[in-house]
Amino acid sequence: MNIEPIAFIVNDYKEKFGVPRQSGLVGMRSEVVLEPKFRDVNALRGLEDFTHIWLIWGFSEVKTNGFSPTVRPPRLGGNVRKGVFATRSPFRPNALGLSVVGLEEIRGFTLVVTGADMMSGTPVYDIKPYLPYADSVPEASNGWSLSERGALLSVELPRELARRVPEEKLQGLIDTLAQDPRPQYQSDERVYTMAFGEQQVSFSVSGQTLTVLEISDNEKPSACGGG
Repeated sequence: MNIEPIAFIVNDYKEKFGVPRQSGLVGMRSEVVLEPKFRDVNALRGLEDFTHIWLIWGFSEVKTNGFSPTVRPPRLGGNVRKGVFATRSPFRPNALGLSVVGLEEIRGFTLVVTGADMMSGTPVYDIKPYLPYADSVPEASNGWSLSERGALLSVELPRELARRVPEEKLQGLIDTLAQDPRPQYQSDERVYTMAFGEQQVSFSVSGQTLTVLEISDNEKPSACGGG
């Protein structure tokens, strides 16, 4: 089977570092922009009736050297191997991701969604409506993942730095930082820098508090890659 992108993601996550680890954790807006070949109004007919949709997409920046039956999940410190099919690792036989996102509105051939866990430029291969009666399993087990999510960090963002962020993006930045963008096996207090929109955000973490140290404009345009 040969598949081709039907759309691409556009948002403020310009690189992999900082992208939420699962969909729905951060309510930031993204746009799913259909490719010209698929811009037929009939293809979207009825989609406006749904509040959420599935996106099937590609880990387009992942480079692999063939099939590996096991991976090292960051949640387990990167030292324990699990079967690739028991994880959501991007290092898979077919580098496909699956995410549920909120459908906010449809603007022509652009879907405005919330909760995407993909960086800008990620290819989307299919769109399907989310059906709560069939897709939601409240009694499902988290398996070895144990908890649904870790505790959120408290974000300290000095007022003078907050003023540098466009008002409509400020809460999205705070929510993203609260998820702790650091690799899950890192717990040091070094300074990290994350691309967000057209800016670079530097921060450090001590205990359960993340402190923003600097916000500066990008000196060069960020390249679009994949999720």
